[in-house]
Amino acid sequence: MKKTDALTNFKKSKSLLEKIIKMINDDEYCIDIMQQNLAVIGMLKSAHQILMENHLQHCFYSALESKQNKRKLEMIEEILKVTKLSNK
Repeated sequence: MKKTDALTNFKKSKSLLEKIIKMINDDEYCIDIMQQNLAVIGMLKSAHQILMENHLQHCFYSALESKQNKRKLEMIEEILKVTKLSNK
């Protein structure tokens, strides 16, 4: 997967968010709005996963291949931080 796949999900999410705002303004049925909201959440989670996979396969892998121990530790800390945030 590539960053462009994540970008596609972000663009679709943006479009759906605009639709949700219109649905709310038009006082549409709550369940219909919630279903669209769950679709956006799913796309954002998918985009996050794509970005994480890309990061691990490229940036993280390159850092591990380097001889810079400090950079390796920084990368591990970054991933742990993002993982903790995503689990909240």
